[in-house]
Amino acid sequence: MLLSINFTRIPLSVDFDSAGDYFLFIFHVVAGVSTVLVAGSVACGIIRTRALLRQNRFIFMLNTSICDTMTGCGIFYQFLFDVRVGFPSKNGTYYVLPTLLGVNIMTFLFAQFDRYFAVCHPFFYGRFINTRVVICVNVYSWVHVYGQLLVQHMVPLSKAIEIGIYSRISLMLIISTKIIMTIKLLVVARYQLLREPPGPERDSKKESLLIIVVVVVFFLLLWGPAMLYTVVSSLTGKYSVMKNDAVNPMKILSRSNALCTPTLYLCASPSLRTAVWKTVWSKVCCCCQRHARLVGI
Repeated sequence: MLLSINFTRIPLSVDFDSAGDYFLFIFHVVAGVSTVLVAGSVACGIIRTRALLRQNRFIFMLNTSICDTMTGCGIFYQFLFDVRVGFPSKNGTYYVLPTLLGVNIMTFLFAQFDRYFAVCHPFFYGRFINTRVVICVNVYSWVHVYGQLLVQHMVPLSKAIEIGIYSRISLMLIISTKIIMTIKLLVVARYQLLREPPGPERDSKKESLLIIVVVVVFFLLLWGPAMLYTVVSSLTGKYSVMKNDAVNPMKILSRSNALCTPTLYLCASPSLRTAVWKTVWSKVCCCCQRHARLVGI
């Protein structure tokens, strides 16, 4: 008995009618590959280095790097094919890819509070905040965000709209809290650490504070236009419809954050650079050299 299965072919995002189409397609391919390689290598470097896993700040970095790696993989679908995520949706992903933003937002917020208590309230932090608590917080960010998405798909449309409104209000509250915490951490880094004696511990605290501040600032800058557009469109009911996400500058800008964040981690943390080189890229280079010698033979 033969089974007849119909596959719907999704067209590519561009028509290849001009040089600009080729450039845009190649740009998205390079962006996807770069994001997966950089974010994936950061995640692998942290996972395979016990010294980093014993530090809470690197667990937060690991969580965001996993999100960024998945976002990089999603680029190959969302930007290479005729896909429009949002309203009106076209060949969408049922908001699975955009929801990674929610995981990143919650992770950054928890990381900001983690760094604040680690520097300003070290006794409380050392007594109550350990690796298990940080891991549970990171797992909660996934369960909360995707659990809410699952409920939104299962309930009637009226309830789904109410959940969507609640999500947007929550997003604005979280963004406001992130901005306040960023300013607070800048003040802490400027004045609180100056009162501590020079040494490796103060340098580590300063590095961790600056990393989270810089990362959050770039996150807000890159995601700000898209989030502001979403809020304004929801309030006014007016949407600017693009052909697909591949030609939407706000979507391109926001997705570039998935490459920007792990790159900032590498630039700001020498220990992370060393771990990524030893556990990932040094072995890749050795394999490439070995292959080159075998081919030469």
